[in-house]
Amino acid sequence: MKARYTVVAAAVAGFAAGAVTIEQLHAQAKPPVFVVAEIDLKNLDGYQKEYAPKAQALIRKHGGKILAAGQNVHAIEGAPPKPRVAVQQWESMEQYQKYRSSAEFKENRKIGDKYATFRAFAVVGVPQP
Repeated sequence: MKARYTVVAAAVAGFAAGAVTIEQLHAQAKPPVFVVAEIDLKNLDGYQKEYAPKAQALIRKHGGKILAAGQNVHAIEGAPPKPRVAVQQWESMEQYQKYRSSAEFKENRKIGDKYATFRAFAVVGVPQP
């Protein structure tokens, strides 16, 4: 009988220790970074054929996630946004900056600049409970 209580007590203690450790790891994790890009198109066809597929592939290759992208944009307050908007998620500002400074990004942006002008900004996310 004592052996059963010992096993149960050890299991409960192990579970509690694991829960505390996981909670501490979550508390230490950096919040994600969200990048919002406003895109003023000069040539939609060229943008969609030559630039966008490569840009999206590079974002994914470098660890970013594309959360939203498109031209169905609605102003809620203030000035209307550019005709096209994209929202990306990155693990950290360092990861995003590494992507932006890559030779691949710079080479592809030369193509993008022929078809659009870009305005982008980043905001650090809020830790979630």
